[in-house]
Amino acid sequence: MALNGAPLSVQGLRKSYGANEVLRGVSFSIERGECFGLLGPNGAGKTTTLRLCLGLADADGGTARLNGLPVPERAREARSRAGVVPQMDNLDPDFTVEENLLVYGRYFGYSDAEVRSRIPQLLDFAGLAGRADSRIQTLSGGMKRRLTLARALMNDPDILFMDEPTTGLDPQARHLIWERLKTLLAQGKTILLTTHFMEEAERLCNRLAIMDHGKIIASGSPRELIEEHIEPEVVEVWGETASEWGSRHARGLASRVEQAGETVFCYTANAAPLLASLEGARELRYLHRPADLEDVFLKLTGRDLRD
Repeated sequence: MALNGAPLSVQGLRKSYGANEVLRGVSFSIERGECFGLLGPNGAGKTTTLRLCLGLADADGGTARLNGLPVPERAREARSRAGVVPQMDNLDPDFTVEENLLVYGRYFGYSDAEVRSRIPQLLDFAGLAGRADSRIQTLSGGMKRRLTLARALMNDPDILFMDEPTTGLDPQARHLIWERLKTLLAQGKTILLTTHFMEEAERLCNRLAIMDHGKIIASGSPRELIEEHIEPEVVEVWGETASEWGSRHARGLASRVEQAGETVFCYTANAAPLLASLEGARELRYLHRPADLEDVFLKLTGRDLRD
């Protein structure tokens, strides 16, 4: 199936569950070969957006086209050139690694012989060479996520949907998946990524959108969002007297001050006066750093916990 235009394009998507309006007019498109990120607190609408884009649920309004085809009207055909790494692992625990891939390959109409011919390369790519006969229960969390990625590549997709692919993984496993995703992007694959890891988004995404309460509230490249929405320098100060220091010094020296627990966050275009005021304050600890995507995210969506 030939791709026409953007691998994924959505316009004005709306979705409600009862009185809860989950999506309120979401629009974006993804260019071929780029990684596009969807960021947002829990309940912002990210997973619902992915489900509508894949034709796994019907929108109440708006349109979506996947691989040039309208969904959900032609969802099955559109998904034949898409791969999915869901938020929660859904591997069959009663099957071996190879058997999980065989069953998945049949979904796309491949013969067992065709799937078996693909398995060694897929497992090697996922860092699971030699584990074809392993039971799922014997795999670590990182191995399971890498197997889910290998499974998503079974049909050599043009676009990958990845819903929080590295949640719960240790740093080593997370970095390995990042390297594999970079390899896929270098091969010309397109990726739609949802994540709570801001470092992950900064490393992988060409562009991203920040969602909250079912709407996109900001979009652009990571660097564009930082330059547009946040002061360039941040001084974090913590300790028992940080709040008192913040009241006496920071609010007059920083452009913007936020406090979370015992930590005072000072946002500024020039950190020198703040750093000077901290000299000799041995009861305080501080960190001076450039602003990053997490600062933008917290400014736009708030620091309150979402369940």
